[in-house]
Amino acid sequence: MFNKTSKPTPPAAKPQPTPVVVPPLETPNVNMNRTKPAAMGTGARPLSSFGAGLLIEGNITGTGDLHLDGTVRGDVKVGHLIVGEAGNIEGKVEAETIEVRGRIVGSITGKQIKLQATAYVEGDITHEQLAIDVGAFFQGRCLQSRRPETSPEPIAVAAVNPAVSAAPVAPSDYGTPSLNSYDLNALSDLK
Repeated sequence: MFNKTSKPTPPAAKPQPTPVVVPPLETPNVNMNRTKPAAMGTGARPLSSFGAGLLIEGNITGTGDLHLDGTVRGDVKVGHLIVGEAGNIEGKVEAETIEVRGRIVGSITGKQIKLQATAYVEGDITHEQLAIDVGAFFQGRCLQSRRPETSPEPIAVAAVNPAVSAAPVAPSDYGTPSLNSYDLNALSDLK
């Protein structure tokens, strides 16, 4: 069994594994702004999102698009507005297009306004186009407005005075209420 004169044999050398070379991963170019930089100059507006559970006490003003699921106690004036089902605004709202799925207590002014079936609105609505889905709650007046028509200036005037522009100037508001305004409270008395 044991022999005092023999030396133990060393273990056989294990072959060394060849190192595995992993090529570096390519990182894709990710644009977190949701719009391409080239599109920013062409009039595209970034979409901002305001999540549920957040509260702003103050006014929101801008020209971009806003998706609101939180609560705002103040006025909101943006380019396009979507009030989600969890959204809540207590103040005046003004935007070119407005889609309401949540709650607004205050006046609404816009070109195109849509109240979804889950909408709750207390306040007057001044609009050019209005759509109200079945099931939406609305308490207030609908005031249909039309932008005042501007007649183009004669070409002779523009030729004499080059400082005068022939392009019509857009009004700062959405016009004044026309005779097509309705008081829904008065209509309920007619029953």
